[in-house]
Amino acid sequence: MTAHAKPLATTRSVAGMPTPRLAIWWVISSEIVIFGGLLTAYILYRLAHDAYSADSAHTNQYIGGFNTLVLLTSSLSAVLAHKAAEHGDGKQAAKLLLLTCLGGLVFLAVKSVEWSIEISHGYTLTASPFWSFYYTAAGIHASHVVAGVIIMAIVARDAARGRELHRVEIIGLYWHFVDVVWIFLFPLLYIAK
Repeated sequence: MTAHAKPLATTRSVAGMPTPRLAIWWVISSEIVIFGGLLTAYILYRLAHDAYSADSAHTNQYIGGFNTLVLLTSSLSAVLAHKAAEHGDGKQAAKLLLLTCLGGLVFLAVKSVEWSIEISHGYTLTASPFWSFYYTAAGIHASHVVAGVIIMAIVARDAARGRELHRVEIIGLYWHFVDVVWIFLFPLLYIAK
């Protein structure tokens, strides 16, 4: 492969869709199955058990709301990064992706403080079925935030050098998925009493 040749996987398309975009949609589809199953089990169990209302009253809606704002804002910077990448401005795309990473890191820091407070009050993974679901769902989501931040930082590094700008869209799609999952988790874990 010459210095300017692109890897075959980035130049192919299936049914008119570039291979990387198709691949991320496959990843997102599999993640929907995971989160869909978890949330469906949560909803069904919650409908059958009144104790959930009492337990969920101990979640902090203000912290959850703040983290929702953080993730939605980080999604905006991901959209702007994609726009910059489409216009060939890798440096601007990189800056905006790093801003998105910062949003992810703020989300994780706030989540860790929130969990520390909850655990100090005795609301642990084994305290009740609600807290088991809460920590499992929020923990799986947090692991996706960690993965997104790491991958986004790598994409930002390449974008700053003007390389692989198509990846900005791909990581953006993944990040939007992470946000959408949180949009479902927030009302289920924090608001529904």
